[in-house]
Amino acid sequence: MKADCIIGIDPDVEKSGVAFLNVKNRALEVSTLTFTQLVDYFDHVVERQQKTGQSVIVVVEASWMIKSNWHLKFGSRKEYAAATGYKVGQNHQTGKLICEMARSKGLVVLEHAPLRKCWKGKDGKITADELQQITGLIGRTNQESRDAALLAWCVANLPIRAKCL
Repeated sequence: MKADCIIGIDPDVEKSGVAFLNVKNRALEVSTLTFTQLVDYFDHVVERQQKTGQSVIVVVEASWMIKSNWHLKFGSRKEYAAATGYKVGQNHQTGKLICEMARSKGLVVLEHAPLRKCWKGKDGKITADELQQITGLIGRTNQESRDAALLAWCVANLPIRAKCL
């Protein structure tokens, strides 16, 4: 799908990473928003879309699309496994609700499987330096906003000129 703007979202129970990418000029804005802030943000995006006529796609990292999503360490106790499963389930549900909310506002939504973790950061996550090399984004970011930015960048099919380990 082609769009003028792509909103990448990395869902989280407390604050989701959100990236707004203007594909034409590659302008990228990142933040983290609570669910209620995200609902207000969707209203703002719809209003802006109606004024400018720009097409927008909301891309949500849909980790529920993966059949096995293990976050356990070898030798973990049952309590740890249960708590981890509960938290993963909450994040999945938050992502599904974000998709539902965006669709109810009239936005086009793409549920996207998580990108391959092949970067220099912990657990193969992308670092701030790597994201800056790819996008030119300057400023402080956290892992959720970086994941959202990378998702939007990849869905826009923009070039990645960094080596993936």
